[in-house]
Amino acid sequence: MINIRNFSIIAHIDHGKSTLSDRLIQATNVVLDRDFQDQILDTMDIERERGITIKSQTICLPYTAKDNQTYMLNLIDTPGHVDFTYEVSRALASCEGALLLIDASQGVEAQTLANLYLAMEHNLKIIPVINKIDLPSADVERIKQQIEDDLGLDPESAILTSAKEGTGIEEVLESIVKDLPPPAGDPEAPLKALIFDSHYDPYRGTVVNFRVFQGRVQAKDVVTFMSNDVAHKVEEVGIFQIVRVPQKQLSAGQVGYLIAGIKTVSDTRCGDTITLRDRPCSASMPGFKEAKPVVFSSIYPVATDGYEELAVGLEKLKLNDASLIYEKDTSVALGFGFRCGFLGLLHLEVVQERLEREYGLSLIMTAPSVRYQLIMNDGSTLIIDNPSLYPDPTKIQTTMEPFIRASIIIPDRYMGPVMKLCLDRRGSNTNYQYLTSSRLEMFFELPLAEVVYDFYDKLKSITKGYGSFDYELKDYKETDLAKLDILINGERVDALSQLVHKDRAVERAKRACEKLRDEIPRQQFKIAVQGAVGGNIIARKTISAFRKDVTAKCYGGDVTRKRKLLEKQKKGKKRMKMVGQVMIPQSAFMSVLKTDTD
Repeated sequence: MINIRNFSIIAHIDHGKSTLSDRLIQATNVVLDRDFQDQILDTMDIERERGITIKSQTICLPYTAKDNQTYMLNLIDTPGHVDFTYEVSRALASCEGALLLIDASQGVEAQTLANLYLAMEHNLKIIPVINKIDLPSADVERIKQQIEDDLGLDPESAILTSAKEGTGIEEVLESIVKDLPPPAGDPEAPLKALIFDSHYDPYRGTVVNFRVFQGRVQAKDVVTFMSNDVAHKVEEVGIFQIVRVPQKQLSAGQVGYLIAGIKTVSDTRCGDTITLRDRPCSASMPGFKEAKPVVFSSIYPVATDGYEELAVGLEKLKLNDASLIYEKDTSVALGFGFRCGFLGLLHLEVVQERLEREYGLSLIMTAPSVRYQLIMNDGSTLIIDNPSLYPDPTKIQTTMEPFIRASIIIPDRYMGPVMKLCLDRRGSNTNYQYLTSSRLEMFFELPLAEVVYDFYDKLKSITKGYGSFDYELKDYKETDLAKLDILINGERVDALSQLVHKDRAVERAKRACEKLRDEIPRQQFKIAVQGAVGGNIIARKTISAFRKDVTAKCYGGDVTRKRKLLEKQKKGKKRMKMVGQVMIPQSAFMSVLKTDTD
């Protein structure tokens, strides 16, 4: 155990975690040069295309230090985006130390601070690493000052690296061996291990990623999961070195995987404790905090017979993404589907893309909403996240919506535009502080519903990519809520309904009507696209009908001949409108979700 180190790399998005992981993997010769590819731990197509990490990945690196001892370094690479903080906290639970990566030109940003606090909650030893020192705009002295002022860490202990060029990698490995503590735990005690991730293998069943805290486990042992008391016989244990490498046994302090022919996805839960059936440990591990979804949206299959496939796809994805929650839902317009909860809009997009790619599904998503609290006239409280459950407004005494405390770190030259953006979104500026002479941290209280929509994109564009944003849920405050319905040809389409603030209703309705007018194909009759709150129509656009020149054959003679023909055509169109059904294409549902900037 003295020669094992379990560590994680944490940082703000785009500070070079995956590149540093690549260099560490190359330095320890785990992968042959001919098999190597950039961002080797980002295995999903969607991670490679977007250049972000979504899933934590584990790899075991054998390293021979300067003292000629061979160490096993278990690296857990983590995401940087605020939506995937939950992945980070799970990864940190199985480590003793963390490398805190800071960009030499951007400096300390919002997620750097958020991840530092996460690591401190787990009592981890932290090594600051300044990356990208090869950039022309790198300012190492300024960053060291920030490390001391903002993070309270020793700037002299910071290691200078350029992961892209491979500078300073040897120093990082030596520092991991020298400065991080080895794991504690008794290999002879009863087995106690924590599940921090799992994924589904179509040939072997569920593969469980876990960290052994005490005891040991090997093939043919019978283990139980303490949350549901299900016993399984272990077929194989091993470690990750890009591919799975089977081992005779895993003992206290090691991180690895376990295959035990677990057929159903629901049997393994992240945060659960594994122990031996015949010699159980006294108490389970404290697990993880439940992830609290903040954005809700319904997912429906495009074809109604795709419901079963969607149910299976969601169950398998849930295994790989413990923060996704879902329940059954129905809609008049779209049939059967699921109401899902997400940690943010990026999380929602990623889940949708993964379902479409990995399980070949065609999906329709409804407009994202947040959880509102309604206090009714009879004193009862109703919590809704779905516009279709919104009760009769006359029965509601007050409506409450969730507010967040947002921390935004920006260069001070962008203070004006950021202030305007937040005040436009019904935010209030609580205070601000200068972190350095030119960097500013601003605190706002904002309604979550305004942030969910397109706030992050707008913030990035007005600060030219320098703004960083982190938030935590605060509490519920009173608000003036309205249910915005979209009517097409006079019929309500429940999947397009949204809950909005009354001041925003007209603007949202106009935008939705314009988008739908562009997306819905023309028919033989006029189609009215309307936005309504209660019985009041607040916005309208008309999709004009196809036109056929019925008067072409009328030349000469009296004008009444033409009139007669046009009246006849008018009656036909009117009759058609009475019985005509308007098919709404999938792209129309999607267009209402997208913002103008998209």
